[in-house]
Amino acid sequence: MLNPKDILSITLILFSIIDIIGNIPIIISLKKKGLKIEGGKATLAAGIIMILFLFVGEGLLSLFGVDLNSFAVAGGIIIFIIALEMILGIHLMKSDEDINSASVFPLAFPLIAGAGTLTTILSIKAEYHISNIIAGIIINLIIVYAVIRSSDWIQKKIGKNGEEILRKIFGIILLAISIKLIQSNLNILSHQ
Repeated sequence: MLNPKDILSITLILFSIIDIIGNIPIIISLKKKGLKIEGGKATLAAGIIMILFLFVGEGLLSLFGVDLNSFAVAGGIIIFIIALEMILGIHLMKSDEDINSASVFPLAFPLIAGAGTLTTILSIKAEYHISNIIAGIIINLIIVYAVIRSSDWIQKKIGKNGEEILRKIFGIILLAISIKLIQSNLNILSHQ
């Protein structure tokens, strides 16, 4: 029961939450650290996480005794750390020396299929039919793949100074998003 209007609404909601355009500086930054970014792998991993969470997310969280708001706060903290790294040019999250790919972590999760995205998917599940949500996820994954694949071209076009400016600006925006995510969910938790 696909509904084009619902699919468009879901696509726009998820597009604004995933914010793949805003993640371009992070993708460029990860590549500059020498980490390999595979567009197909990141997109596939994010898609699997989102679709699995659509079906088993609530049950999985309740199995561990975690509510949706606590999950969102945890995701907000990870996004906060990534934003600090972007703004300050430091490395707070230590990666395994053997891992030379950032396709799954931190790109697929928590940047593309992060707490905000997963929380949104569970929230819109009450309002939209599952088939429309899956269609919206797939459309967003196509956009995500296209942006990741074109990140080298974008990096060449904006140059080193443009890249640095974008990284700082989007770092601050990401920091603000993380604070809002943490604050709004802590407020909900404190009133329960």
